[in-house]
Amino acid sequence: MAEIPVPAMKKKHLWKRFFINISLIVVLFLVGIFIGFAVQTDRLISEQYLTTARAHFKNIVLTRRWNAEHGGVFVKKGPDNPSNPYLENPDITAKDGTVYTMKNPALMTREISEYARQSGDFVYHITSRIPLNPDNAPDDFERSALSGFEEGNRETYVLLKDNTRSIYRYMAPLHVEDSCMPCHAKQGYRIGDVRGGISVTFDVSDTEKKMARNRFGFIGLGIAASLALLGIILFLISRLAGSLSKAYNTIEKMSITDELTQVFNRRHFHARLDEEIARARRYGHPMSLLMVDIDHFKTINDRYGHQTGDDVLKAISVLFGSNTRSADIVARYGGEEFVVLLPETEEETARVTADKLRAAIERQAFTSPDRSLFHVTASFGVSSLHMTDQNTADMADRMVKMADDAMYQAKQAGRNRVVVSSGM
Repeated sequence: MAEIPVPAMKKKHLWKRFFINISLIVVLFLVGIFIGFAVQTDRLISEQYLTTARAHFKNIVLTRRWNAEHGGVFVKKGPDNPSNPYLENPDITAKDGTVYTMKNPALMTREISEYARQSGDFVYHITSRIPLNPDNAPDDFERSALSGFEEGNRETYVLLKDNTRSIYRYMAPLHVEDSCMPCHAKQGYRIGDVRGGISVTFDVSDTEKKMARNRFGFIGLGIAASLALLGIILFLISRLAGSLSKAYNTIEKMSITDELTQVFNRRHFHARLDEEIARARRYGHPMSLLMVDIDHFKTINDRYGHQTGDDVLKAISVLFGSNTRSADIVARYGGEEFVVLLPETEEETARVTADKLRAAIERQAFTSPDRSLFHVTASFGVSSLHMTDQNTADMADRMVKMADDAMYQAKQAGRNRVVVSSGM
């Protein structure tokens, strides 16, 4: 049975390909880890932003609720506390003549927001689709959020960045409650309606800058770790180049060998058949092909078991190897079928070879599970490539078909015989 030498170039470059593949895996693995850390960190920071915004919103809502449930807060009227022009009768006069003016929830929200703005912490803004106070008019973010609230959204948030600042914006709806009805019932609101919303805005530039520095740190650490690991891998692979060459030969053999019988497999046979046909046509050499099928093989499996059937196939493969030339190609074609490719072999010589193999199989004794002996036979079909045959693209398929047809003729004629194809 012919051996196919592994190309030297493949041996030479195998370890390089292995190194590249391992390097890619290592790099992708490390990149995945660092990206995962970065994404997880970003997610945690984003969740912290959202938690902070919700807390601010909840605090101002609770403060407004306290104001509304007490009917507003009255403070001494003066230049710093003028009357709210958008309220009806906002002022009251005490017995001593002091005038007090009402700070309703909306006005209180704006004033608290101004205190927060001056301290540089955050900004509240109360707004609605059609505000009475122009100062409460929504901006683009708030207008979009209000539209979403009408569709059922519970909150809206976004991180806005420019060249110098990073701003986090959050907004949630305000629903009409019992304490709101004294002021808003006349506007047509009912309990549970969305009458507007409060946005919370705060600067997260410092945190984002630190996050950016962390990302650069992750990238640098990832590059350093990757280079270190790649250096170690390159060192190890360079020492294992010889072993990898042997491993490549083993893998190559496995890819072209039938696992059970250890002869060539069908895929490799077809590749060699194309090569031998091309060589025969180029140099004007004859070639022949044997198609072999074990007679009554299903009966062997049924009577003695599949393990015995496998033993028969392996033993016949050994017979083929010991009764053919080193240049001949023996392959398992499928199931109990074998093919034998005979380069530089004329039809008559191929017939003699087939009959020699047939007789060797017939003489071979096999042992059954109960230790009794039994014999098997095989049917052979022979096809040959003649120099007068036209060189067509399907010549390989035609040779196989002719040998296969001849083999079935041998079976129909009583099995355990050789039939030569009538021609291409």
